[in-house]
Amino acid sequence: MTDLQRLQATQQFHVRQRVRLMVNQYEVRAVNADGSEGEMIAFAQQKRMAFKEQVTLYTDDSKQVPVLGFKARQIMDLGATYDVTDPNGAPIGLFRKDFKASLLRSTWIVEQPQVGEVRGQERSQVVAILRRFVDSLSWLPYHFDFVTPSGETVFSVVKQWGFRDKYVVSVPNPHIDRRLVIAMAVALDALQSR
Repeated sequence: MTDLQRLQATQQFHVRQRVRLMVNQYEVRAVNADGSEGEMIAFAQQKRMAFKEQVTLYTDDSKQVPVLGFKARQIMDLGATYDVTDPNGAPIGLFRKDFKASLLRSTWIVEQPQVGEVRGQERSQVVAILRRFVDSLSWLPYHFDFVTPSGETVFSVVKQWGFRDKYVVSVPNPHIDRRLVIAMAVALDALQSR
């Protein structure tokens, strides 16, 4: 079984932010059968305040072997589209923020060929409003469900309580590319407040 096949078989993983002064760093780890964190799947580092967002994810924090990347098509666009590519630059899919729908509840669109469009939205309208309008509550956890137009859950991302940001990502759909899901999960932390 190749690394990509093993990744594609993964149904749950954790995304954890490392606290650093000038950059955001993220560890993506598989979840073991007992619920504990397993091997590292990917590592990302994002410069803060970048004008044109570009993030590369690597196999580990040595940053020697790239796994995937995502990059904004436009510079500083509130509804920017982000292309997700494999290490050779071949397209995997894309994601974008639905700016109008996100005014009251953050909403993201994820697209992958052969899977189509899935829409992710914060589950709780109350938490979404509190996080937007009360700065001291921006740390509140949130839950995104990404669903097809017919209502099938493709994946979900749950931000948990804690000092450092930690997300539990569940992927029941066997067809969505896990690299696209990982990119969206990292982006939820890196881009959510924009």
